[in-house]
Amino acid sequence: MDTLSYKTKSAKKSEVDRKWYVVDAQTAVVGRLSTKIAMVLRGKHKPSFTPHVDTGDYVIVVNADKVKFSGNKMAQKEYLRFSGYPSGLKRRTAQEMLEKKPIAIMEKAVRGMLPKNRLSRQVIKKLYVYAGPDHPHAAQQPEPLNITE
Repeated sequence: MDTLSYKTKSAKKSEVDRKWYVVDAQTAVVGRLSTKIAMVLRGKHKPSFTPHVDTGDYVIVVNADKVKFSGNKMAQKEYLRFSGYPSGLKRRTAQEMLEKKPIAIMEKAVRGMLPKNRLSRQVIKKLYVYAGPDHPHAAQQPEPLNITE
């Protein structure tokens, strides 16, 4: 056999090199933006992606209060939560949610794009969402993430 090694390289937790990215959500559509963010958080954009290891990067989302929805979702999409009591189902439209909790829209959208397991609960901690244009992570020197591709 050749001297070449055909063994698949599996990433280790200690070998992961993480970067910081900043995303401006000012004119972005929520669903399209959240799929790109979820891909970067999991690390699927890297050649060293390993499904059982958190190889993803950190993502900072600014201007989350200015996101858009496609179609009539602003009036028709509902966010539900249940208190656990009879008749405890609470509903909010996307318009109400954008006014009261703009950060929660992006967090829920990205969380829904991640797999439902222990690793995703670790991955979602690398997402930082801010309603305004400012963020306190300047010391990490985040690079702008191109989401128009």
